[in-house]
Amino acid sequence: MAKASRYDVVVVGSGFGGSINALRLAQAGKSVLVLERGKRYRPGDFPRDVTRTDEVLWRHATRRKAQGLYDVRFLSGIGTVTASGVGGGSLIYANVHVRPDAEVFEDPRWPRAYRRDSLEPYFDKVARELRLNPVPPSMPLRKRDLFQRAARGMGRETFDPPVAVAFSEPPGPGRRVCQLCAECEFGCQHGAKNTMDLTYLARAEALGALVLARTLVSHVEPVRDGYRVHCQDLVSGERHTVEGSRVVLAAGTLGTVEILLRSRDVARTLPRVSRRLGHGYSGNGDFLASMQGAREDIQPWVGPDVSTVMRFTDRQPRFTLVTATFNQPATEVLAGLGQPNLGRLQGLGAPLWTCLGPAVHAALKKGLMSRPLRTNVDAARTSNLFGIGQDNANGRMHLDDGQLDVSWDFAGENAELVRRMTDAMRDLAAQYGATFAPLITWQLFKRPFTVHSLGGAHLAEAPERGVVSTEGEVFHYPGLHVADGSVIPTAIGFHPVMTISAVAERIAEAVVHGFSSHSRSAS
Repeated sequence: MAKASRYDVVVVGSGFGGSINALRLAQAGKSVLVLERGKRYRPGDFPRDVTRTDEVLWRHATRRKAQGLYDVRFLSGIGTVTASGVGGGSLIYANVHVRPDAEVFEDPRWPRAYRRDSLEPYFDKVARELRLNPVPPSMPLRKRDLFQRAARGMGRETFDPPVAVAFSEPPGPGRRVCQLCAECEFGCQHGAKNTMDLTYLARAEALGALVLARTLVSHVEPVRDGYRVHCQDLVSGERHTVEGSRVVLAAGTLGTVEILLRSRDVARTLPRVSRRLGHGYSGNGDFLASMQGAREDIQPWVGPDVSTVMRFTDRQPRFTLVTATFNQPATEVLAGLGQPNLGRLQGLGAPLWTCLGPAVHAALKKGLMSRPLRTNVDAARTSNLFGIGQDNANGRMHLDDGQLDVSWDFAGENAELVRRMTDAMRDLAAQYGATFAPLITWQLFKRPFTVHSLGGAHLAEAPERGVVSTEGEVFHYPGLHVADGSVIPTAIGFHPVMTISAVAERIAEAVVHGFSSHSRSAS
């Protein structure tokens, strides 16, 4: 399909929400344009040399022109990691798809239309499209076996979640089965992951959807019979616009909320967007730590990054726990950082938190993160620990000097969640005969890092409670929809991608239905 200036639907973002909407609207016979700020990656294209920072980092503090894979931000209240590329977050996620417990949706912040049973058909749709299955139980996997043994010692239940990975037969031409190399979160060089660009989006493109990569959206404005989307070509630098009868914002939690804030408060093209915009941000309780010196070789770099989840859902604040593992070079670098204990000096570096961007860039560029700082730690007996919990989702997203920021006293407001998670991690490490320590950035700055940003444009039954209707339509702006993690009104406490995807499937259904309803009323 040739590039035009007007489409039935313009989708902003190509991650889970964007790709799902692109496919369902293309299947409905609509002309679809997908705008993605990052570039397209093929298996084998993903960066591995971290000293080439322009390929690794997105618009980092000292190189605004950089267009790398990882968008790492040190915001006032939290550190965030997101992806830039065709396929969005699916390029660097751990492939884990969990259908959350029913209790998650009973929080009053969720609209009544969203419950575990009402989402079940949409969970099923996602499972079929991404060909989800757990890691085969018959597959020898030492880190899984040791984790399950530790859970039994703690009296905790585990489950092996469905993952979007091919284990038994190549999923397509030029693709291979999982090589058990623990590089899921670095971009799979083998094409073993069923990422959105290789599944939903590929099917949408086969039906005529057009994807424009390296195109950054600034804001949206209403026009006759639709919306105009203002963009910049990140290759040429030229600014241009496209129009859609419908627009679906799916640029990820940070991207979508920033576009809406810019549209409402800077360009002032969407002045009636709810005052709730930006409220209720959650990092999904993400909390990172490590264990070192286990009595046995864990083989952390053999297998997919995550294979088993441990439950701590018996009481509030609920959370789940995994060992998040990476390939051997990354594991050796992380192990070489050691486990410093700052004791009473914890939190001392807090005033310097937002200045860390340039320091991280410099460390990467100089090769300080390419080799271990210490070699006296046996990396094979270490593992990263990753807690995912139900934080209070009380962060506030706003523009500060034109840039997105998040204000939140996470440590103070979620002290009990952090205590529960650190106690569980300490107990887990003891099962391995290992030592435990939180991530050094937590000790120094008392700020968490999240790969699961949620909220800020909540689903709600009225604009006084959120930003979008239960159909994902922005209040006061018919035909403008949001379909990504920003609509999720609470922390999930499980890996959130299955919930985001199911909600996006439900919203896509509503967008398609809106077209047919409009056609009937016009006739």
